[in-house]
Amino acid sequence: MTKSPTSIPRPLVRTNQWFIFLSVTATWLTGQAWILLLPLIAGLLGMFFNFNPVMRVAALFLKKKPSEYIPEDKDQQQFNQLIAISLLALGFISYTLNWTGLALAATAMVAAASFIAILGFCVGCFIRFRWQQYRYQKTQNQ
Repeated sequence: MTKSPTSIPRPLVRTNQWFIFLSVTATWLTGQAWILLLPLIAGLLGMFFNFNPVMRVAALFLKKKPSEYIPEDKDQQQFNQLIAISLLALGFISYTLNWTGLALAATAMVAAASFIAILGFCVGCFIRFRWQQYRYQKTQNQ
């Protein structure tokens, strides 16, 4: 059994972020909620089967060995993906139920987070860091 890598090359993470952002944008422009299923299914496959088809296809275009790129922590990326999956699912379900306000709010959050991450600030990383700090502080106070 092969050990799962502890990091993911940054270009693969960026490709996934762009895919999420562009899928949400396409959903908004076309009104076709099924487009959200593309990053949602890719994210679910990545979370549960360690096979994100977006990243697998992007890996075919890497010019260097994966280890030669800036690494992104796999655990952190899994946390971020969990947030993205949750918001994409909420958005898709909300569109399906004609809850447009909630659909727009959920998809806007995931689109904003993915675009902000592309620009260099990881919202999910900040949330996870603050959560870990909170848990640490809680253990120190006991």
